[in-house]
Amino acid sequence: MSDELKIDEVNLSEVFLEVLSKNDETLLREFLDEQNISDVVELVNEFPEQEANIIDHMTVHRAVSVFKILDINQQKDIIKELPARKTAKILNELPPDDRTDFLEELPKAAIRDLIKLLDPEERKITLSLLGYPEDSVGRLMTPDYVYVYPHYTVAHVLETIRRYGKNSETIDVIYIIDENGGLVDDIRIRDLLLAQPNDLIKDIIDGRFVALNVYDDQEHASQVFKMNNRTAIPVVDDNNVLLGIVTIDDILWVTNEEFSEDMQKMGGTEALNEPYLDISLGKLFQKRITWLVILFLGEMFTATAMGYFEGEIQKAVVLALFIPLILSSGGNSGSQASTLIIQAMSVGEITIADWWRILRRELISGLLLGTVLGVIGFFRIIIWHAIKPGFYGQHPYLVAFTIGFTLLGVVIWGTIAGSMLPIVLKKLGADPAASSAPFVATLVDVTALIIYFSVATITLSGTLL
Repeated sequence: MSDELKIDEVNLSEVFLEVLSKNDETLLREFLDEQNISDVVELVNEFPEQEANIIDHMTVHRAVSVFKILDINQQKDIIKELPARKTAKILNELPPDDRTDFLEELPKAAIRDLIKLLDPEERKITLSLLGYPEDSVGRLMTPDYVYVYPHYTVAHVLETIRRYGKNSETIDVIYIIDENGGLVDDIRIRDLLLAQPNDLIKDIIDGRFVALNVYDDQEHASQVFKMNNRTAIPVVDDNNVLLGIVTIDDILWVTNEEFSEDMQKMGGTEALNEPYLDISLGKLFQKRITWLVILFLGEMFTATAMGYFEGEIQKAVVLALFIPLILSSGGNSGSQASTLIIQAMSVGEITIADWWRILRRELISGLLLGTVLGVIGFFRIIIWHAIKPGFYGQHPYLVAFTIGFTLLGVVIWGTIAGSMLPIVLKKLGADPAASSAPFVATLVDVTALIIYFSVATITLSGTLL
């Protein structure tokens, strides 16, 4: 590249536009190949109309490095615009797990067309990975790894790494298998470098290794990575035959996607599965309307409950003043509990087996929280009565006791319902995140009214009622 195009303090985007203006493909290729991968990604994001042109003018290896960290919708757009020859090179160069992640987001017809562009060996690998369940570890694993046998010497292993390591996803860990392909152990490259060249592998390994089953859930794999502090974990079948490895970068993508889905579900909507600004209004409506209708129908039971207690409300109109207070307190306590439990379950801090410990903790928490809110509600009425005598009728202390005990009961119930619902859903095989804050609040609203008027009937019987 000429010196005037060297990037010093000049903005990268401005230099890119200057290069484009020269209509020199060789100059554009040199410019792109000199930039960091992260800088090229920024250019793709800033100039979406040039994204295919950018990828097309990069060397295949660098183009793959950029392509695999782009958003799925950007990847789709690029593949549509790229020449078939470049598409074939990129797909064949992509790591099998990244290629599978991309293909599984496409329509079946598009998958068939793109698979035809793959080399026979890559096509075989891709079809194999696509054959596993969508959220399984099998979709994430890559068959590119280095394996050796127990009778190898350290020198032999190092020679094997030099020969085959270039095509491996990672060489931080080397895998030892038996003659039938069964996983025997794994060994870190550090241990190999510190061993003597003539040492036998079988004398170095200790047989302690962690492995995932090819049908394990991806969320389970994330927990295994977290608990074992590994950058890669081997994947085996039911017969302990080594099939591939899963690396930490793939797990980080899965964790990010799971987090986004859980946040959307906890907000009372279905998972979007696409960036917010890229999803069509029709799909956005479809994702949101279902939960809104369910929550609306649930809230209709609240109106039904209020109609059932219409007589009590007519006799003591003052009770209607506190309905929003009671409902919000129960809903807030339930939403707090459900959010805490869902988050704890997602990071593996608790399991279904811990339900009794959770119930006891939330019962005590609900009692303490409800007592505080009940006392505040009680003195709120008493103080206001002192300022405006008669505002709450002739029996302000009974009304205060009614509100205080109702808040206690509603908060206890809210914390129990909010904490147990995610566990029940998990037990039934559903996603705990579906027990979102709006859903819990709606559930608690109906029961809160029943608790409220039941307490009112007991404390105000013979006076206001």
